[in-house]
Amino acid sequence: MLHAELPITGYLDRFSHRPGERFAAKVSVPGGGAAQARLVRVISGDPNPEGPGLRFEDCSAQFEHAFEARHQPIRRGSYARIATPPQRAPGPCTWSALAFLETQPPADAALLSEEQPGATVTMGVGSSGAWAEIGGIRVETGAPWPLRQWMRVWLSADPGTGEITLSQQPLAGMATTARASHPGVRLPDGGGALLLAARDAAQPRAHFTGRLEAPALHAGCHLAWPDATPLAAWNFAEGITTQAITDTGPQACHGVLVNAPTRAMAGSLWTGAEMSWRHAPAHYGAIHFHADDLGGCGWDTDFEFLVPDGLRSGAYALHLTCAAGEDWLPLYILPPKGMAGADVAFLASTFTYQAYANHSRGNADAAYRARVAAWGAYPYNPDDYPIYGRSTYNRHEDNSGIALSSRLRPILTMRPGLLTFNDPLGSGLRHYPADTHLLAWMEAKGIDFDVVTDEDLHEEGAPLLAPYKVVLTGSHPEYHTAETLDALTEYTRGAGRMMYLGGNGFYWRIACVPELPGMMEVRRAEGGIRAWAANPGEYYHQLDGQYGGLWRRNGRPPQKLAGVGFSGQGMFEGTHYRKLPAAADHAWVFEGVPEDTFGDYGLSGGGAAGFELDRADYTLGTPANAVILARSEDPPASFVTVPEELLSHVNTISGEKADALKRAEIVYFTTPGGGAVFAVGSITWCGSLWQDGAFQGPVSRIMENVVRRFTAD
Repeated sequence: MLHAELPITGYLDRFSHRPGERFAAKVSVPGGGAAQARLVRVISGDPNPEGPGLRFEDCSAQFEHAFEARHQPIRRGSYARIATPPQRAPGPCTWSALAFLETQPPADAALLSEEQPGATVTMGVGSSGAWAEIGGIRVETGAPWPLRQWMRVWLSADPGTGEITLSQQPLAGMATTARASHPGVRLPDGGGALLLAARDAAQPRAHFTGRLEAPALHAGCHLAWPDATPLAAWNFAEGITTQAITDTGPQACHGVLVNAPTRAMAGSLWTGAEMSWRHAPAHYGAIHFHADDLGGCGWDTDFEFLVPDGLRSGAYALHLTCAAGEDWLPLYILPPKGMAGADVAFLASTFTYQAYANHSRGNADAAYRARVAAWGAYPYNPDDYPIYGRSTYNRHEDNSGIALSSRLRPILTMRPGLLTFNDPLGSGLRHYPADTHLLAWMEAKGIDFDVVTDEDLHEEGAPLLAPYKVVLTGSHPEYHTAETLDALTEYTRGAGRMMYLGGNGFYWRIACVPELPGMMEVRRAEGGIRAWAANPGEYYHQLDGQYGGLWRRNGRPPQKLAGVGFSGQGMFEGTHYRKLPAAADHAWVFEGVPEDTFGDYGLSGGGAAGFELDRADYTLGTPANAVILARSEDPPASFVTVPEELLSHVNTISGEKADALKRAEIVYFTTPGGGAVFAVGSITWCGSLWQDGAFQGPVSRIMENVVRRFTAD
């Protein structure tokens, strides 16, 4: 299944546009042929027959397009390309590099390859250690390559004598050398191209998975580690925030990176004395290349969709069809800039959708697939399609964590009808399809709303939110930049009202920069629930140089913005809430909800307080005037306290018993500028907007009470 592709799929230039702007659609159909695209409005993305169902509004009157599709290839694997290698006179030459591997390569991988017609030199590593190929001659050291240590490798060739020498050497050890003779060997003279971490410039392959540092070319034949002035020396410690590599040699043969390998990696000089690459860049002179890196597909545009004036803001999709199948490309339409079509704005958590893009969970077993088929759910699971790249919750082939995610590729997890879990108590939705529970609820209640996205908020700041009386988050607004948090803080400290309708929100700090459109970076630094852990010294983003990890460890706990923050997590199951005494002083929240307990039902894990839970903590920034209106009870046995709350197996930072931290709390507070925040503290809350076949019940009533109050003059 490594190279399996969908019968039709694609992606857009970005997730959102305004009227008068154009979406550029990039589509691939492996078999080619006729294809169609039509616009639909996404009302509900839940295929559960006991839920709101998959519901779309046909908008083909606004856009419908027939086109001739073609196959567009996906080329995974990162490498560096130097279009013009150093020019030199005929004679002996030496190629060298430092390399570090976490796992043995499954096949030959190239460290460096210089290619021109009739003269190609490739140096690499494989199961028998270092190897080289020159003019059809292969040389191998035959020595196993030690893992998790820096190794020197160099290759010398002399056309005059035909002698070829290949050596590999630990930094503090003896070299292993292999020799061969090839009279008449022809070497490149700089007239071709040079690749690092791959070979075959026309269609790169044999990608290297590991760290590479200080590749260089030297005039002359060096039988020991070269120390002469090089013809070219690429210093990866320069330009770390960029996709360019710098040659410090006399000819300035600079290069470019392809498929976004990971930079700001500790190199051979790193000692632990400095933890930020910005303070000691020479210690971070390594680039971590991966054979499965995908910095974006780079497909050509097949058609454009001009957003017509007057099209209401909302969640839409381009429905693609061909003879072999169908797919959906989700998109959001914003209102015209500076205007609002409603009092309510839904803030789509597109940074979180992108962090989880194509998350392979390994849970697509027979029972899961049977439910997908029975419900007519989205049929394509990321487990089966690694060709589209993995998520930042997965790992590379050498077990290192995936730190970079591009939205410029098909994202199977961002599709209506995708089931994440085979949920025995509900629908098993997360992220994009789970957030349609909220959209479908507003549709059913006649609540007009606009849609804006994280990326829009990052780019435009608080003015994007200013026209709205209330901003609603989705179920899991986990990933944020400093710019998005600044905007939400400014909005709520003014007259803006926010309803935080999820759990584990405002948690991870990410980086994204205009120089690398569509890319986001996360470094899973110390602390937090993590799918993988960044290595010590590698906690700072390559894109912006800022410390990564939890916002809590960056001085901005979620409690400061939303009143609550992450403290408990379990399996995809939930429980109920119980009102606290403060509820009586805020009776408007619970009007029509006489029960003391509520929320023991729902389409997400069977309870409104589930999966990931947030609680108030005044020491972490919950405002002093914040009141706790309700609290979850009886957490399921699978729930644990999150590690950032623990000092030891018995002691917590707050001093509370660890078991007591496994709770969700509903919090309300006002701000001096006239704003207000209502937070529910649970990922599964929006799944409980539905009860007994309709959008009704206590959770729905509470939500409607708060939305109506927050939008009232």
